[in-house]
Amino acid sequence: MVVENKATVSFIRILKEDLSIMRIKPNDGPVPDFKAGQFVTLAHMNPTEGKMVRRAYSIASNPEQKKFFELLIRWVRKPLPGRLTTQLFNKKEGEEISWIKPTGIFTINDKMADGSPDNRRLVLIGGGTGLAPFISYTLHLKAINSKREIVVLHGASYVDELSYRELLTDLEEESLDKGKDNWNFRYRASISRPQESFNRSWGGQKGRVESFLRPKPGRDISPLEELVGEKITTENTSFYVCGWQGTVDGVLDYLVPKGFVTDRQKRSDGNYDVKFESYG
Repeated sequence: MVVENKATVSFIRILKEDLSIMRIKPNDGPVPDFKAGQFVTLAHMNPTEGKMVRRAYSIASNPEQKKFFELLIRWVRKPLPGRLTTQLFNKKEGEEISWIKPTGIFTINDKMADGSPDNRRLVLIGGGTGLAPFISYTLHLKAINSKREIVVLHGASYVDELSYRELLTDLEEESLDKGKDNWNFRYRASISRPQESFNRSWGGQKGRVESFLRPKPGRDISPLEELVGEKITTENTSFYVCGWQGTVDGVLDYLVPKGFVTDRQKRSDGNYDVKFESYG
């Protein structure tokens, strides 16, 4: 039986007309235990239909933080207004919403199939709001003092859609200050529409986020390999990908021919190198 709980919208940050960060605080106690990468389901009465509408959203906050769920939400406007996101974007701080306990399998794999630690570099590739679970991953790994190397790659159409840019930049600065032995973290972003005037100040990577994997003309190494300082292989790197199906396909189109195997295919020994989740 599905149990709907009550929560209060405790914080809303509008990043742009159709993109926001929202925190919901459970009314009856702390946030329950969950794993980084899982999602929470929100439920709200749709007045035009006279019934509850439910949608799942990846949790951006980390499991160690028990005050609220933080969510990165895109308002679906085309081809028709979203049945739930329209209601969410009309919400005000202090109003109530229903939620169902977190679940999901898009979580961090910290062991190989034989039970030995998986110490490979984590490359987390998020397209648009697909960044959300990787914020949870990153904050969780930092909270448990993980020594794994973490690289977050985020792709967006516009600069103002780089939703956690300040946080991730600060986390990289902390890594540079403390040293990789204490906190080994890198963050890079890519803008897919650099020619548009709103993005004229952008001086970083241009193109879709999977362009980090492909060598530029005249180069033998990719921007990702240049960043980490070595050739990317199945022995030293595992990938996690979240976003539109096109983002997932773009990453797999490059990695699979290089010998990378997904969690849905797995090798005969049970190991894999790529885990992905798409939302369309």
